[in-house]
Amino acid sequence: MATTADLRNGIVIEYKNDLYKVVDTQHVKPGKGGAFVRAKLKNLRTGKVLDDTWTSGATIVIVEIRSRPIQYLYSAGTEYHFMDTETYEQIELPQELLKPYLPFMTENMAMELLVREDNENTIDVAFPTSVVLDVTEAHDAARGDSAGSVTKPVKVETGYELQVPPFISQGERIRIDTTTGKYIERVN
Repeated sequence: MATTADLRNGIVIEYKNDLYKVVDTQHVKPGKGGAFVRAKLKNLRTGKVLDDTWTSGATIVIVEIRSRPIQYLYSAGTEYHFMDTETYEQIELPQELLKPYLPFMTENMAMELLVREDNENTIDVAFPTSVVLDVTEAHDAARGDSAGSVTKPVKVETGYELQVPPFISQGERIRIDTTTGKYIERVN
């Protein structure tokens, strides 16, 4: 059995009859009293973040996971179809699991599927931290406002809208941070 000393950022644990990804941990040794561990956990089913504490040395259940390379094929209603690029097996994933990534997904995009080692159940998708997309619509920047950083709205090939610097025009390719949804750079 694992203990709280084994808690690390990024691991998946079974806690309160659900699976949680460890987002942040702190081992705290106060001047008075016993040491404890404070952790921020993200529920993999609902996406909610939970803060919890354990006494130092308490037992936890670490879930062994492995990744499988997959490629996005197409969507049909609320189901999204992928192909395992090693076995060519077709995999269907529900919209709820992919909701944060939908604004950035394009056909044939490669990513990783995270599955439990013991029963092959899907846990999560390891989506790229940034994507390169084509700008399909670009509006003119507002004139006269040069005191701050000037931006203008654009729409990319997936339909996602974001603010970019005024020199970006239609037909260009830009890199977008998928965690924040913000512009990173122009790509040649």
